[in-house]
Amino acid sequence: MTPTVGVGVSWEAHTDLVVVGGGVAGLTAARAASLRGLRVLTVSKGGPADTATQYAQGGIAVVAPTGDSVESHVADTLAAGGGLCDEDAVRSIVAAGPAAIAALTDLGAVFDRGRDGVVARTREGGHSTRRIIHSGGDATGAEVQRALGAAGLPVLFGAAVARVLTDEHGVTGVLVLDERGFGVVHAPAVLLATGGLGQLYACSTNPAGATADGIALALHAGAVVSDIEFVQFHPTVLFAAGSVGRRPLISEAVRGEGATLVDSRGRSVTDGVHPLGDLAPRDVVSRAIAERLAALGDDHVFLDARHLEGFVERFPTITGSCAEAGLDPARDLLPVAPAAHYSCGGVVTDVHGRTEIPGLYAAGEVACTGLHGANRLASNSLLEGLVVGERAGIAAAAERGGLRVEALDATVPVLPRLDRTELQHAMTRDALVVRDETGLLTAGTTLSGATPQSCDSVTDLEDAALTLAARVLVGAAVRRTESRGCHTRRDHPTPDPDQAHSLDQRLGDDGELVVITPQLTGAN
Repeated sequence: MTPTVGVGVSWEAHTDLVVVGGGVAGLTAARAASLRGLRVLTVSKGGPADTATQYAQGGIAVVAPTGDSVESHVADTLAAGGGLCDEDAVRSIVAAGPAAIAALTDLGAVFDRGRDGVVARTREGGHSTRRIIHSGGDATGAEVQRALGAAGLPVLFGAAVARVLTDEHGVTGVLVLDERGFGVVHAPAVLLATGGLGQLYACSTNPAGATADGIALALHAGAVVSDIEFVQFHPTVLFAAGSVGRRPLISEAVRGEGATLVDSRGRSVTDGVHPLGDLAPRDVVSRAIAERLAALGDDHVFLDARHLEGFVERFPTITGSCAEAGLDPARDLLPVAPAAHYSCGGVVTDVHGRTEIPGLYAAGEVACTGLHGANRLASNSLLEGLVVGERAGIAAAAERGGLRVEALDATVPVLPRLDRTELQHAMTRDALVVRDETGLLTAGTTLSGATPQSCDSVTDLEDAALTLAARVLVGAAVRRTESRGCHTRRDHPTPDPDQAHSLDQRLGDDGELVVITPQLTGAN
C-alpha cells in the first residue's frame, strides 16, 4: 500500500458532489448536478481564470447546419485518432455538440457572427470543412469560462485535493489542502476535471496548474489510466530562445485562414508531407517541423501571415502576444516551434464520465473517453468538456447514494517525487515530439531516482503527481514500439497493426505501476 503519514485535519465539510477543477468540464458538470438538486462544491487550485479553458483560442468543433454532417465530423476525428478512437464514443459525443452549444448560448455565451448574421465558422487542421465556431476572434475559451463562471456556484479557490478518499463501497470524499491546512470534504461522489499534464515539459501552452493532478488522484484511488503516451504538441507556439513555462500559442485557425509554415531558408515545411499541407493533423505538422529543425540544426521555423487581411480584428489575442514579443504579424515572420499542448489519454471513463470506482467520475482533458485516440482532432476538446461534463453531472445526480460520513482519514501519502526542473529537463530532452528507446530509458533512469517524501504543500503534491504521470508516460512510450498518432518513435517510424490498442495502467498495492492486458479498441 502507499505509505502515509498522519496530519492534523483543521476543518471538514459535507456535500453531495466534489468537482476538482474549474474549467469547462468541471463547471459544466457542477451546473448540471446542481440543477438536479445536488449540493456541489468545486475545488480549484488557482483563481477563476487559472484554467486551460481560459487560454483556448481556436474554438469549438461542432457540426455545421449546412455542408456538414455528424458522419463527416466522426470520420475526421477517427482519421486523426490513429486507429485508437472508440467510434461509438466519437459518434455519441460529436452528435451531442449542437445541443451543448445551444445550452452554452442560453447561459449567455456569445459567438462571432459574419456580416450575414450567421455564426461564423473557420477550419482547422484535420477538418474537412469549416465547422469551428469561435468567440472574440481567438478568445473562445475565455468566453466559455466567463459564461460558465457566471452561473455563480460555490467554488473553493486556492485549494488542492491531496487524495480521493474511498472505502470498500467507493468514494467517501476528498482530503483538501488550503490556507487553513488540511481538511476533509465528505461526499459520495467526486468528479475529476483537473485538465492536463503540460508542466511535465519545460515549455507548454498549459497554465502553471496543469500538473497531472487528476491522473495521480485517480491512480491512487484505484482507477485505470490509458493512452498517456499520446501527448499532442501544438506545432505553432510562439518561440523565444531560452524561454520556459507557459508560452502563447498561435492558433491553428491562423493557418486555416491561409498562413503558411516556412523554414529559415524560406521553404515550405509541409509541402509533400500530407495532402492537407499546413492544415494536416497536428501530429503530422509537429513531426514535420521537428524533422526540419533536426535537418537544419535550427530551433524554430516561421509562420508567414503577412498576407492575411484583417489579422488584428480576427486574432486580437495573438496580435497582443506578438506585440509583447516585439513582432507585427503584418510585417514579420513569426518564429514558432512545437510545445506540449494536450494530453490525449487520461483516466478511463465511459461517455458519461464514469470510472470503474463507484462515485468517481472524470471529464475533460483528464479523462480518456475514446474520443481522441492517439491524437486529438483540433477543437474537439471544448466540445468534449461541454458534452461529457454535463453528462457526468447528470450521472452523479442520478446515481447519488446516501452520504456516508466516515471517520476523518487524516493521512497524506508519502510519495516519490523529483525536483520539477530536473523532471522537466529529462522529459523535454527524452520524451518530446520524437522519441527513441535510448532516450526513454534514460528518462526512466532519471525518474527512478525519485525519493518518497511526505506531501505537505501544494507544490509537493504537484511534483509528486508530475513524477507519477511521467512514469506512466515513459513506461507506455517504451512499450509502444511503433509510431502512431502523436507518439513518434525515431527507432520505430511506422505503425504496427498488432499495437492498435490502448495500454491501460493502474497502481498495484506496492505502489508500482501495472500494465493491464491490452484490450482491443472499442472496449472502453
